[in-house]
Amino acid sequence: MSETETQGNGAQPAAAQPPKVNMRILAQYMRDLSFENVAAQKKLQGANVQPDIQVQVSLDANKRETENQYDVATKFKITSKNKTDDQVLFIIELDYVGLFLIEGVPQEQLHPFLLIECPRMIFPFARRIISDVTRDGGFPPLNLDTVDFLALYKQELQRQAALKAQSTDAPVAN
Repeated sequence: MSETETQGNGAQPAAAQPPKVNMRILAQYMRDLSFENVAAQKKLQGANVQPDIQVQVSLDANKRETENQYDVATKFKITSKNKTDDQVLFIIELDYVGLFLIEGVPQEQLHPFLLIECPRMIFPFARRIISDVTRDGGFPPLNLDTVDFLALYKQELQRQAALKAQSTDAPVAN
């Protein structure tokens, strides 16, 4: 029997089976949280407040000293401005981290796995914190739309490729 044929029970030979991926969230925590209610400080109020929400998301992943463990941080900076006069209403900055155990992911796929799948797993918890903080800060709860971490990852790869192309195209100073 050749290696590509199946065995009598229909199972693939052991060499053809991909390694089993094991991913567990070992811990999650807020590394940093800041909420500034600018509207209350400036005594802004009234019916003419129309919020314009701007959300910035950045990601970071680091290997820990323990084998197969990684810290993955999702950093949110959210600014709400009044559409009518461009006055800042509030600012939230949240650095939310998950500690992950990851086994069975091939090395060439580990970077996208850490920056796509891991943030996707902890995002609902960060969204809940942001919702609670805005509500407790005197505003309607802000329920963030789901973040497309795959699109963010691709966008970052394109940005890095463009920077690399610029640096190789730049003339060398004498």
